[in-house]
Amino acid sequence: MSVLSINKKLAITDNQDLRHNKLKFLTALTTGAIIGALSMTAPTLANAKIIQPSSADYSFTVEDKYKGTANRTLKKSGNTWNYKVKARVAGVASAAQDSTFTINGNNVSPTQASTTYKLLGLGRTHKLSFNPSSKEVTSTYKGKTTTMNMAQQAFDDLSLEVQIRQDLLNGDFSGNYYMAKKNKVEKTPFKKSGNTKITVPAGTFDTVRVDRIHDDSSRSTSFWLAPSLDYLPVKVSQVNDGKKMDLELTKAN
Repeated sequence: MSVLSINKKLAITDNQDLRHNKLKFLTALTTGAIIGALSMTAPTLANAKIIQPSSADYSFTVEDKYKGTANRTLKKSGNTWNYKVKARVAGVASAAQDSTFTINGNNVSPTQASTTYKLLGLGRTHKLSFNPSSKEVTSTYKGKTTTMNMAQQAFDDLSLEVQIRQDLLNGDFSGNYYMAKKNKVEKTPFKKSGNTKITVPAGTFDTVRVDRIHDDSSRSTSFWLAPSLDYLPVKVSQVNDGKKMDLELTKAN
């Protein structure tokens, strides 16, 4: 999500490329999390299982050296859901994501999303607004607004995570997803890579491993999702720009 290539480079606060790489790695942390969307023609399941509201705390480590914390909170009011993620490296960087959506049957429909990153007091905000009726999504970043066609249902990071969890919960995982980015809607495929038992600070869990399929062979992203927690991520491992990040669950409510 790279924010944590801190070392002596941290002193070069006027280097825009360095800031960009650090913010990019913090993005991977908060969403590392899980990216994409279902086709708008996917069937609605009348008796679909629905994930439950939750709150979870995480620790993360970058390069076995830099450490931070994160929290994910999923709330529901009527059929309006709100998912928030906050992450920080004390005194260095922070990130906050917010997604609002509905769940109808097995289909997650995002309405609004925002992501804010800060590094050494400087930051950026990216906002998304979804309009399913016109099959469009509007992106606002650095003062520029772009309206993109949404032939397939596109998602922000957090609503995509929920859609993938819904798919796993209902045995409907396809791996074919789309993500709304700053200036385009991009296909973002995933695959299931088997079941495994893992131990994290919060305990030992049976998990389903899901891997994102990257075009760049130097990048990798893996998620271990626990069926007992509605497929909440209990571990995320990512290599991005040569930097390795591990996110592990410390507490789930």
